[in-house]
Amino acid sequence: MRINAIAFSTNGCRTAIRLKEAFPEEDLRIFAKTQCDTLGVERIEEKASVWTGKSFEECDAIVFIGAIGIAVRYIAPYIKAKTIDPAVIGMDEHGRWTVALLAGHIGGANALTARIAERLGSEAIITTATDLNGKFSVDTFATVNNLRIMGLRTAQDVSVRVLDNAFVGFTSEIPVQGELPSGLTLADSGEFGVSISTDIEKRPFDTTMRLVPMDIILGIGCKRDTDPEKMKEFVSEILAEDGIPAQRIGAVCSVDLKKDEAAILELAKNYRVPAKFYTSDELMELEGEFTKSEFVKSITSVDCVCERSSVRPYGGEVIRKKTAKDGMTIAICRRPMELRFL
Repeated sequence: MRINAIAFSTNGCRTAIRLKEAFPEEDLRIFAKTQCDTLGVERIEEKASVWTGKSFEECDAIVFIGAIGIAVRYIAPYIKAKTIDPAVIGMDEHGRWTVALLAGHIGGANALTARIAERLGSEAIITTATDLNGKFSVDTFATVNNLRIMGLRTAQDVSVRVLDNAFVGFTSEIPVQGELPSGLTLADSGEFGVSISTDIEKRPFDTTMRLVPMDIILGIGCKRDTDPEKMKEFVSEILAEDGIPAQRIGAVCSVDLKKDEAAILELAKNYRVPAKFYTSDELMELEGEFTKSEFVKSITSVDCVCERSSVRPYGGEVIRKKTAKDGMTIAICRRPMELRFL
């Protein structure tokens, strides 16, 4: 997870340093916007509003360490939609309070707020109704389990019905571990319900909240400076041939030599999924039968970029082996899905 944190005072810098030390497993970067002593924290010279805009584009989460009003003013111009906004969290300069401000469920602000509070010994402030009442949150459930939400308005209706103790059916093609939450009823039909299916058009309830497993991982290779539009057309053709809806895509992967390749980055952005890049050693250590190419290995040190990179993040079954066209290659892996109730 890429997290940017910014402090606005010396005390805030102390808290930022504590925050970074508390999350060694995350890509957490700390910055300061103050004329006071930053205690070694990198001082940004650009306007904080510009820094915020860049962070919205680059990060999974942003932490503002200072007055909540500062955070609100800076993020206001960049808020777009709950499906794409990063998690935004506010903390006072002493780290006594940690407040989930934006993208609480889908963006993961609530979960990250709780983690920060636990590790720094602060008080978590989470104001979403389902969390306050200890009720099932379908968008949090979807985010944690790598399920794509088909229809945010219907997702809001799930929360309303759960809070009102109205009927909400639940059915899933994939087994879900854990106890069925209060507010849900196992059912295959009814007035209203939640359905998990790889069939994006499946609607077993009169009104159906559809959740689609993001179980398809794309492994991509290409020549340098491949046209992004050409790449999108190529991938769309392959998905159409295999009958795979775009909503099932969970990640776009390649070798780290391609981490700045616009065609791959734009492809991931188009499908609203992360772009993941791996070193040649990380890819070559995978065991299995792959379509090998000595030419590709001479350039990348990997004998098959697309197939290996599709398997690398989650494992699974390669359901389309290396397919090439005009200097572009694609492989498709179906990852195993393990769902669980929180």
